[in-house]
Amino acid sequence: MKLQRMNRRALTLGALAVSGALALTACGSDDNGGSTSSSSSSAADASSIKCDNAKGQLLADGSSAQKNAIDAWVKAFSQACGVQINYKGGGSGAGVTSFNQGQLAFAGSDSALKPEEVTASKQVCSGGQGIDLPMVGGPIALGYNVPGVDNLVLDAPTLAKIFDSKITKWNDAAIKKLNPSATLPDLKIQAFHRSDESGTTDNFTKYLIATTAANWKYSGGKAWQAKGGQSAAGSAGVAQQVKATSGAIGYFELSYVGDGVKAVSINTGASAPVAPSTDSATKDIAAAQVVGTGSDLTLKLDYNTKADGAYPLTLVTYEIVCDKGNKAATLPATKAFLTYIASEDGQKVLSTIDYAPIPDAIITKVRSTIAGLS
Repeated sequence: MKLQRMNRRALTLGALAVSGALALTACGSDDNGGSTSSSSSSAADASSIKCDNAKGQLLADGSSAQKNAIDAWVKAFSQACGVQINYKGGGSGAGVTSFNQGQLAFAGSDSALKPEEVTASKQVCSGGQGIDLPMVGGPIALGYNVPGVDNLVLDAPTLAKIFDSKITKWNDAAIKKLNPSATLPDLKIQAFHRSDESGTTDNFTKYLIATTAANWKYSGGKAWQAKGGQSAAGSAGVAQQVKATSGAIGYFELSYVGDGVKAVSINTGASAPVAPSTDSATKDIAAAQVVGTGSDLTLKLDYNTKADGAYPLTLVTYEIVCDKGNKAATLPATKAFLTYIASEDGQKVLSTIDYAPIPDAIITKVRSTIAGLS
């Protein structure tokens, strides 16, 4: 993504302080504290938000990938309805765990609930269970900091070898072959991965498994498994390390690219390498299949796409909520907030801050499901 685009995004993001008071949650937590930031474009939509008796405070946690989107939505919703929402953004693993411990009104995760997690959710969703609602789309960018290299192309086998410490220098022959016109330095590669359990990690490793299994021998999941490399907590933490480290590369959402960090274009076998963008991610997500059952709307993404202009390394962040059995004290605010972020106005916010809106055919099903939450 171009630096001037990031400057525009920075100008649109503001800060919103969230009360440190004890949060009323869907399942009665005493956790607290945090702050959020927002896009001014979301505030312009506040007049169209339907509060529907929403009141009080909500505690939520999970995916750091969607943190910038949640912050924008929270500012608009709080202005309209007076509800305080503390979204901690501690990672998908933390969000699912806390949700199933009864501590949250909803959680965010870049990976759908596993069968055992659905079973656990039935203990806190009285008469129901946790379901996955796709809400935020976007590319997982491979951000890099290599002096003198402005347009870097990599493919799945090369990425696997870089993150598995099999390729260790930026002037390696495999990288040269993909970038014949670039002046690649004799510089050590510093590969950064997530230290916390992360749906971004899960999606990145699913991509490697699907596209280059011969070069990625790990089973995948939210926890990083490959040896070597360096780690940082959260997407913001990885992005900060890449920005600060010459020779670095890491994976995080497009909204974290810029200000000294450039994004890799991926050679998928299409007519040209594909750069991460909201358009290229939406093109890939539009081909996703709904594989969830009942009220669950889990999606299956195509990591092997070779379609021109489709970026293969995408993720969808799900909001996880009880389909039935939500606490009466927090259900109105939870439904109102989810209704807003799934609305046309809510989804429009995403493209202004480098996320991809969920395609119409899918988000229409999400809206219908939210309306039936109880």
